[in-house]
Amino acid sequence: MQKIRLGVIYGGPSVEHEIAVISAVQAMSAADETKYEVIPVYISKQGLWYTGDALKDMAEYADLAGLLSKCQQVRMTADRGCHKLTYRPKGLFAKQQEIALDVLLPVMHGAHGEDGCLQGFMELLNIPYAGPGVLAAAVGMDKIMMKNVLAANGLPVLPAVWFTADEWYANPEQKLADVASELGFPVIVKPANLGSSVGIARAADENELAAALNEAAGFSNRLLIEPCLDVRREINCSVLGYGANTRASVCEEPLTDHAFLTYQDKYMSGGGGKGGKMAADNSKLGSKTGGAKAGMGSSKRQVPADLPAEMSEEIQRLVQKTFVALDGCGVARIDVMIDGRDDKIYINEINTIPGSLSFYLWQASGLDFAGLIDELVEAALWRQRTKDKLTFSYDTNILASFAKGGAAGTKGTKGAKF
Repeated sequence: MQKIRLGVIYGGPSVEHEIAVISAVQAMSAADETKYEVIPVYISKQGLWYTGDALKDMAEYADLAGLLSKCQQVRMTADRGCHKLTYRPKGLFAKQQEIALDVLLPVMHGAHGEDGCLQGFMELLNIPYAGPGVLAAAVGMDKIMMKNVLAANGLPVLPAVWFTADEWYANPEQKLADVASELGFPVIVKPANLGSSVGIARAADENELAAALNEAAGFSNRLLIEPCLDVRREINCSVLGYGANTRASVCEEPLTDHAFLTYQDKYMSGGGGKGGKMAADNSKLGSKTGGAKAGMGSSKRQVPADLPAEMSEEIQRLVQKTFVALDGCGVARIDVMIDGRDDKIYINEINTIPGSLSFYLWQASGLDFAGLIDELVEAALWRQRTKDKLTFSYDTNILASFAKGGAAGTKGTKGAKF
């Protein structure tokens, strides 16, 4: 049986670039070599595209310039239904070379990869790809729009105030007063369209709020402020599937000593917390990926979370409803908060391309990383088959009728009705 040519696309001009590299190397290592010919597609921070087997080795990234010198710069094209990477080797008479692709697995976190930009490009190429579509990626990446969609679907979210960075700079005193009046203190300030806790800060008064808003405005032009639940539990749960065919993983509880889960907690804590078995599983994966056991798979966590069965089931129900409301596809991780005062559950955010693809949650749910890759590819092919059945255009004689009148025939069309 011919192997599926699986392009794993990752990197990109994002503040989460390095985390995407770790997640992608993990995924490439986990893919079943008997089923897939794995083709790395690395996008540099400068936006250049590369491929080469050296990109599969995490140790090579310690010398990025040296790594890229071993790789081939490429472009992605589509020609008569054939999707491929193209490049021209060095040499005066060298012919263009091609690497065919069957399906893409995007492993890009943050801007330009998880916000709908890359998904739109892949839609134009009409290539099967895993993960969120344009709409799910764009809405899921923007915390303000996501909150609006979830609230409209009856899902529990915290109240919030939001405004643009320009509005903040134009009238800071009024914006501080608005937040204090509507939410009180303490609050959490977030850039609207970043992940991995980048730019997020807690503010206990107006001075801290001003500093937090100035910091967040350096990352995004849209700023979100929510009440800070100082007595709370943060719980994560993953959803896998497409359409009505979805299921939820076990829940996890990340462990932190901070007011909220920080970038360092997520990616640089280096311990398994109380989840000893998970730490061991991550170490095994890391030995295959040159030390790529960092990322979400190695942060401190309790898996499964120590929750009453009925609460775990309610969280799983809510995250599946969230996934469907946002038109999710593939694998996502949805973060919720439990208010410690009344045990009320709130949807915090969705990660449509989660760190480490949330493989650790699926391992704990009985699905290994290789099986997770299989299901992501299956979801990509399902969506492509579904899309191929739709009608995107139909034959008309509009252009022919205009052509009969020549160039002059277009002059009288200003008030024409179509």
